[in-house]
Amino acid sequence: MRTLKLALLGFGSAGRAFARLLLEKEAEIEARYDTQVAVTAIVTGSHGTLTNSAGLDLRAALDTAEGGGRFPDGDTAIEVAERGDYDALLELTPLNIRTGQPAIDHIKTAFARGKHVVTANKGPIAWAYDDLRARARRQGCLFFYETTVMDGTPIFNLAEYTLKMARVTEVSGILNTTTNYMLEQMAAGNPREEILAAGRRLGFIEADPAMDIEGYDAAAKLTALLNVLMDAHMTPDRVDRTGIEHITPADIQAAAERDCVIKLVCRGTVKDGQVQATVKPAEVPRGDLLAAIDATSSVVSLTTDLMGKLSIVEHDPLIEQTAYGIFGDVLRVLEGVGRG
Repeated sequence: MRTLKLALLGFGSAGRAFARLLLEKEAEIEARYDTQVAVTAIVTGSHGTLTNSAGLDLRAALDTAEGGGRFPDGDTAIEVAERGDYDALLELTPLNIRTGQPAIDHIKTAFARGKHVVTANKGPIAWAYDDLRARARRQGCLFFYETTVMDGTPIFNLAEYTLKMARVTEVSGILNTTTNYMLEQMAAGNPREEILAAGRRLGFIEADPAMDIEGYDAAAKLTALLNVLMDAHMTPDRVDRTGIEHITPADIQAAAERDCVIKLVCRGTVKDGQVQATVKPAEVPRGDLLAAIDATSSVVSLTTDLMGKLSIVEHDPLIEQTAYGIFGDVLRVLEGVGRG
């Protein structure tokens, strides 16, 4: 039986949910792929590091992390990337929405060693996709990133496997769940601070929600989609971005009187041979698909030359959907390594 060794950079809620799923599917993976998946390193930002080339006790690691304990002090994320014993690096560190670092360097380091990479961090895809893709190809490494937009929803897989030879000419949708929830709650008459407090209690609004409210998160997600699906060669600072920080209840009421709702709409399209991208609040007629995307749901629509317009909706995702996105990419590594 083969062994696939994984190094996890980051062990927050998504990393822990992935670990639980990996344990749940352990026997099935071994039976289907004749492979044992071993986690040989877990690096956290402030709670220590675990390493063991023979494979960590993943259940014990979960118990420690979820019980509020800490791991021993050890190598940093970049040090594990540089010299850790792994076949595939899982980049699960927190997003730096301004630069994509240090996640970009973690991935570059893995590729330099001929290691495969799965990333749930959208920063590298938004800020350095062309370079990272080229490095992976030169080194013969697998590079997967399904979880970077809409959790485990198979957007990139949809395009790669089912839209062969079809060209994506436009990407649009609602990509930020925080702003979608806020706008809906504002339309219901709830004060902004109460909305934020409720979202924090439910766990999907950050202590500082500025990156969501001001449109930065949506811009990074849109950039990632455009780079992969439309070969846009973009970075988030090139997105024409306006958030919802200035939207008032009066704006929402005025839209309702026109039988519209306000949504933070993302769009990338080709103009004069260049991909142009916008993230802006827009009035959407109530009969439109975007108007029906409620609460923490999201949607991406792909307009193509051969298949017209296709839309995929993710309904009120939980952390398990993010875990599945990572898990699915790890299975793709297993399959790719097996073919190799």
